[in-house]
Amino acid sequence: MGQAFLASFLIGLREGLEATLVVSILVAYLVKSGRRKQLLPLWLGVLAAVALSVLFGGLLSFTETTLLADYRSRELFEAITSVIAVALVTWMIFWMRRTSRRLKGELHGKLETAIGVGTLAVAGIAFVSVIREGLETALLFYAAAQGASDGATPLVAISLGVLAAIALGAGLYAGAIRVNLGRFFTVSGVLLVFVAAGILKYGVHDFQEAGVLPGLDVLAFDISGVLDPDSWYGATIAGMFNITAAPTVLEALAYVVYLVPVLALFLWPERQAPGRGAAAPTTTENPSHVAA
Repeated sequence: MGQAFLASFLIGLREGLEATLVVSILVAYLVKSGRRKQLLPLWLGVLAAVALSVLFGGLLSFTETTLLADYRSRELFEAITSVIAVALVTWMIFWMRRTSRRLKGELHGKLETAIGVGTLAVAGIAFVSVIREGLETALLFYAAAQGASDGATPLVAISLGVLAAIALGAGLYAGAIRVNLGRFFTVSGVLLVFVAAGILKYGVHDFQEAGVLPGLDVLAFDISGVLDPDSWYGATIAGMFNITAAPTVLEALAYVVYLVPVLALFLWPERQAPGRGAAAPTTTENPSHVAA
């Protein structure tokens, strides 16, 4: 599998599962509190968030292919979106680790307030809770898919990732599947750090293609004789770790300077505040239990 496929699948799985868990918490709270009538506006809010996210992804593609006529402008647009995507994914993985333990309580509190306001407020809570994941997914997908030779492959990959996330989330909600979500988000977070490092590397390359940064012809190394990019093992290594055979010096530098400190900070044990609760959708096997 190519790099764009694996990166897109991981993005769809990770972001899709986060959104699924959030929706599961909201749905379970309404069901177990006897407020099933509020499920319809909640689902309408979710659908609106999904529709806007798809529209945003389409707008990114339309901007690149239609609005930007010359090659330099397209490369610059791709570079800027790549840098934004890297900043976004970095913030997202640390935000999830920091707030996961109190996410359930925050969602319950916001939903209870929204119920008191009215139907539109319930739809708004669902919309706001899902739209962040949706916009993140669209931007990360756009950035990760830039290196794909086949435009359909990343789209298939992210669709499979989202479908897998929905199936996993539904299984967790029903109690048919038991998964250590804390470990899942840690492992997927590590993989996303590698994806983000690769996106940043491609962003630097796009800046070089656009003439903003120098050194397009200055390679850090060339191991294409050993790591054939067209081989299955070359594609697998590139897909898992975003390591390519002939990066420029600035690409390699950007990759290492981002990867090493961010990965170290992410894996550094989090300090627990005294008396801090442990219940969270990322540390339990069944989100419907947490949502009770």
